[in-house]
Amino acid sequence: MFKKLGMIITVAFSMLLTPAIQAADAPEKKMTAEEFVASLKFQQGKITVPNGIANLNLSPSFRYLSPEDTEKVLVDAWGNPPGAKTLGMIFPANVSPLSPASWGVVVTYDEDGHVKDDDADSINYDDLLKDMKEANVAANEERKKAGYFPMTLVGWAEKPSYDKTSHKFYWAKEFAGSKAGENSLNYNIRVLGRKGVLVLNAVAGMEQITEVKKEMQNVVAFTEFADGNRYADFDAKSDKVAEYGLAALVAGGVAAKLGFFGKIFAMLLAFKKLLLVGLAAAGAGIAKLFGKKKDGDTGQA
Repeated sequence: MFKKLGMIITVAFSMLLTPAIQAADAPEKKMTAEEFVASLKFQQGKITVPNGIANLNLSPSFRYLSPEDTEKVLVDAWGNPPGAKTLGMIFPANVSPLSPASWGVVVTYDEDGHVKDDDADSINYDDLLKDMKEANVAANEERKKAGYFPMTLVGWAEKPSYDKTSHKFYWAKEFAGSKAGENSLNYNIRVLGRKGVLVLNAVAGMEQITEVKKEMQNVVAFTEFADGNRYADFDAKSDKVAEYGLAALVAGGVAAKLGFFGKIFAMLLAFKKLLLVGLAAAGAGIAKLFGKKKDGDTGQA
């Protein structure tokens, strides 16, 4: 039943965002890691995301970065390609984004219509995973051509589950890079709304799954749609219905369909690796400072 998603899934996986570990032209002026962190404007308390679609009532243990600062962390510090369109990012308040123990939640919103959940009880996730793995094999060839390291979908780190009462969808994927090292965790939560889906995508290492799984429940608790945008606010007379259901949300087909690089980013971002491209690490260099392997190694924090 999922073969019709094959082509879409292939495109989506071809854009998976393991950072391309390549030489980068150094800017004329470099900053230290400390200066980089100091340049980030963290926010706490109640946050209304830029498009006004949702509110984040942050607990004291979390903090938020704007889309602009999120771009700096994801691109300059974690080594992802530029141009992602996010609504910001949520981080644990007690860990620096440059720490090997860091992890974060990329926030985006896909407004492609009201997603019906009629297929919630009929999805065979084992079959869906097989299709996704097949698409991944073909997609990795395209990734290599584009200059990115291949990455392999290992399987579910947590099998998908859908809460019909809250209209929240949970799952986690495990990815492996092309060389030995810690596998990456991509922990996903989708909050279905009136006209689209709020995407909460945690990026971490597999050894952090216990912590991330626990803390993502807190993230969901303080994340809510603004008045008039909740799932129950759907108006069948005026609101658009999405052309896809829950299966496509998991497969990543939606991202490919909705707009290439920017929206694929938040749904399929896979690796967290502290590259700090363009930053000057005081003393012995960035790799040594953060205990990272040499460029070209896909092991990550």
